[in-house]
Amino acid sequence: MTKLTGRRVLLCVGGGIAAYKAAELVRLLVKAGAEVRCAMTPAAQRFVAPLTFQALSGKPVAVDLWSGGAEHIQLADWTELAVVAPASADLLARLAAGFADEVVTATLIAVDPRSWLLAPAMNELMWRSPSVAANLQLLQSRGAALIGPAAGEMAERGHSGPGRLSEPAEIFAAIAARLVPRDLEGLRVLVTAGPTREELDPVRFLSNPSTGRMGFAVAEAARARGAEVTLIAGPTELAPPEGVRTVRVVSAEEMARAVDAQVEGPEGAQVVVMAAAVSDQRPATRAPQKIKKQEGEELLRLVRTADILAGLGARFAGLPERPLLIGFAAETENLEENAREKLARKRLDLIVANDVSAAGAGFASAENRVLLLDKSGGRTELSGTKLAVAHALWDHLRGLLRR
Repeated sequence: MTKLTGRRVLLCVGGGIAAYKAAELVRLLVKAGAEVRCAMTPAAQRFVAPLTFQALSGKPVAVDLWSGGAEHIQLADWTELAVVAPASADLLARLAAGFADEVVTATLIAVDPRSWLLAPAMNELMWRSPSVAANLQLLQSRGAALIGPAAGEMAERGHSGPGRLSEPAEIFAAIAARLVPRDLEGLRVLVTAGPTREELDPVRFLSNPSTGRMGFAVAEAARARGAEVTLIAGPTELAPPEGVRTVRVVSAEEMARAVDAQVEGPEGAQVVVMAAAVSDQRPATRAPQKIKKQEGEELLRLVRTADILAGLGARFAGLPERPLLIGFAAETENLEENAREKLARKRLDLIVANDVSAAGAGFASAENRVLLLDKSGGRTELSGTKLAVAHALWDHLRGLLRR
């Protein structure tokens, strides 16, 4: 878990059934070492008692604008980041209009919107409302950041779609991304992500289930910490992280050429993170037209693609000035044994291994569980959302960079 020791987070809880999830967010923040204060709207107090947040944070909860003093101003002066979770449709509207009629809105109006992180939660019909969209657009134009919402079943029976509050771990990762030190300032980072596709004919290809989420998270985390990041992405539906230069490729050969271009010369990448699931084989030939169904004939002959990362390991072996090389190993058995073999054979500095057959990790999952193995014999286990794992990976890589 990313450490947030001493960082000051104000959690503003809006009214909605998802308010109970905010309690888990407080627990995660406190566990990471953050100082947490909470404020609740009158509607939020109908769903969760203030005593819950007081017990978890160890601090009194702001619930009443009229209790005397100027608590809302004191909270505004104190906070580094104000998180609104859940941000209901009503609360978003009142923030957009500049209301200050209860303790949450009165506090937030005294905080720079660039220090707001909004986590919307509402029924999917409300989420699709033009007024909600307009209010969010206005708040984002003022500098507020957004996390979620997620899609799925709603509290109302029979309703499903976008509007669910993002999971507490995802919100925590977004908070960490805002508060972590910019300790990679100026570092040139290259990340690869997603699958490659090797065409058999105009309508078929060989590929794998990689969505690119882990690689995109690694790029996003590095950029948040100040690195200059280039992301080489295979076919994926993910939007590029903000501030990251993205190069789109399709095949393993195209990815190899793009990687070579980024490591060339004195301004080449200083850290290479090969998170892409690159195809190990490709069809020996690509048919110019769709291959028809044929009986009793060999339809496909495969040849190996170039091992991009092993090529870099051989290329830079023994050189005093070389990029840090990090590989990924997606395994289904003998995880540590297979990963250590790849670490040595490809001459890497570190390898990130995960069992893609395990439930709740690997391809197409929001969560991941990985094993970090470095060439000096170090062994570290990480788990959490892919963004949280990405930040923990960079925490580990900082130590390798110093050495």
